[in-house]
Amino acid sequence: MPAEAEQRDATSLPDEPQTPWRTYDITSTIALGKVSGKTRIWLPLALYKDTPWQRSLGHGWQGNFASAGIYRDPVAELVVFYADWNVDTTAPQLQITSQVAKRDRHFDITRRGSAAERSDVLRRCLQSSNLVPTDGLVRRTAERAVGRIKDPVAQGKAIYDWVVENTSYDPSRPGVGRGDIEAMLDSGHLSGKSADISLLFVGLCRSIGIPARPIFGQRIDSSRLFAGLGATGNLSTAQQCRAEFYTPGYGWIPVNPADVRKAIDEEHLSSSDPKLIVLRKLLFGFWEMNWVAFNTAQDVSLRGSNGHPLPFLALPQVETAAGRFDSLDTSRFSYTVNASRVEG
Repeated sequence: MPAEAEQRDATSLPDEPQTPWRTYDITSTIALGKVSGKTRIWLPLALYKDTPWQRSLGHGWQGNFASAGIYRDPVAELVVFYADWNVDTTAPQLQITSQVAKRDRHFDITRRGSAAERSDVLRRCLQSSNLVPTDGLVRRTAERAVGRIKDPVAQGKAIYDWVVENTSYDPSRPGVGRGDIEAMLDSGHLSGKSADISLLFVGLCRSIGIPARPIFGQRIDSSRLFAGLGATGNLSTAQQCRAEFYTPGYGWIPVNPADVRKAIDEEHLSSSDPKLIVLRKLLFGFWEMNWVAFNTAQDVSLRGSNGHPLPFLALPQVETAAGRFDSLDTSRFSYTVNASRVEG
């Protein structure tokens, strides 16, 4: 994968026309140990529905599984690869390669006229979930954040600003975080990783009637903004959650408050740093192409699972006759992800 010739930051990012498409091969390799009995794995895949900023170009897989395939849940915009191993398989192995085309995503406030979203999708993006309620303290917090602002774009910006100003990034949390925003607000300790910060934005928006949704995904390349906002090499821990909210006339507006907080933490940026001022403005309405979107699903019931629903699906999940085990347990789960640009 080509290395960046020099580290650039947000203040040096020029105004550019719509970026061209860039294609990636993303290869996940998994090996399981200390398993017995029938075993199944689930792995989130890229959005199957094309968007102006991402296209899924296909998948291929190999391994010693007894059966494997892909299922889709169009309601949750969820695409999942699954594989099953029989009782007598002592060392389950799997490799799956996906090809995805990406480009930067921009929101232009001077342009209206986006196609209206379906009403059932908007209703779904106003509902509460197990970890993201929309009443009580969540609603009161959102009402304080927006004050007397009535314009929905400005309300979304006010909530984005509130989240950036009041949260902090905690790199010690496992995975993308837990996403329990009610517990965060109850404790007053608004610290976490990308799912915690993005779901807080989503919950605050939903609580005052703004449709919003998280989008779980994975970094797949270096960043033009800050080194910490990209990833290269083994990407198995590079999952990241972003968010978007809907307004009539503009459609879905992308935001990334979690990466603002990540940059503040890793680059030690002060509130008056020009780099932070530019980055904070940029990430309201901009997603860099170095990230592949998986799904928007919450309260996920895995098909064929005997376990409880998950709050979201960003990491592989494994289940045996003894139950589901932690995919972050490196003693039982070997997991590597690599991405390479496809030239031509």
